[in-house]
Amino acid sequence: MNYKMQSNFIKKELNNDVHLQLEQYLCPELRKIFGKVPKEFKKTMEEIRLRVNQPLMVYGNNEDHFVSAEGELIKDREKGFLVRGPNIQNTLQFISNYSIYAVEEELKRGYITVTGGHRVGIVGKVISEKNTIKTMRDFSGLNIRISREKKGVANPIIKYLVDSSGKVYNTLIASPPQCGKTTLLRDIIRHISNGLPRVGLKGMKVGVVDERSEIGGSFQGNPQNDLGVRTDLLDACPKAEGMMMLIRAMSPEVIVTDEVGRYEDSIAIEEALMAGIRLITTVHGNSLEDLLNKKVIGELIKSNTFQRIILLSNKDDVGTIEGIFDGNKGNNLISGSIRNRVVNSYDD
Repeated sequence: MNYKMQSNFIKKELNNDVHLQLEQYLCPELRKIFGKVPKEFKKTMEEIRLRVNQPLMVYGNNEDHFVSAEGELIKDREKGFLVRGPNIQNTLQFISNYSIYAVEEELKRGYITVTGGHRVGIVGKVISEKNTIKTMRDFSGLNIRISREKKGVANPIIKYLVDSSGKVYNTLIASPPQCGKTTLLRDIIRHISNGLPRVGLKGMKVGVVDERSEIGGSFQGNPQNDLGVRTDLLDACPKAEGMMMLIRAMSPEVIVTDEVGRYEDSIAIEEALMAGIRLITTVHGNSLEDLLNKKVIGELIKSNTFQRIILLSNKDDVGTIEGIFDGNKGNNLISGSIRNRVVNSYDD
């Protein structure tokens, strides 16, 4: 059974200031083109793709488009504006504030986070030294991923993640890429951190390990997204190490990570659970069967680590909830009575 986070209220529109904020990172030639892209599309645009000697592309509304020199969204690649090396080099100068050396640590990870929490993925020639990535050069592509903070998207489901005593269930959020995992995760964190009396949830201390800088969208160490008043965040920190750091130093009641999958992650998860800490995390997956076939996450599911498993897709739209499953019994908790429930706003 599907429960759709309906697009009328989860598509929080980017305002003009954010449009300008994004476009300022593009080189002047591309900035001029994007000034002509239809504003309605910009409201739901998720990615801007620059690939050397390939047409300029954008992604939004579950499909990609080529962009012409006049800012038109088209399907004919031959009519798309051809991105050249200088477009990529000049855009990187704007992104790095004219100092590539200042962002070398981020280059090692393959992305740079900019003001607003937007993330720029980078590809090119990787320079290694002693089996360790040293830096990157000869840049051949950029992917500007637009970060949208959507407060309230967790409102319809938060009650399923809290037990009768007000404790948070260990929860796994699974979906294919670009189906809203991180967007939903952020809002769950905010609710748990701030508290939500209507579901019996008092504010709890939350520790977040944000290995890929996607959850908090930190810029120069400061989260650009609202993760609540009781949240402590480790940015760009490996998950296993970060979980142990939080356990030792920050006394969290709930630990949140993204994309678990390594053996070391499962060891840290066991340490957290033994310390009485609740866990919320995400993983790529298409179905319960798919998750069970994954080495690390499958074992955690089989051992009943997760009391709630949320499956997302983009079947009806980004953020379609395919089910909220009881991790012990396996039954889907979503009932027909709430399938088409309308939430009046993002905010509480």
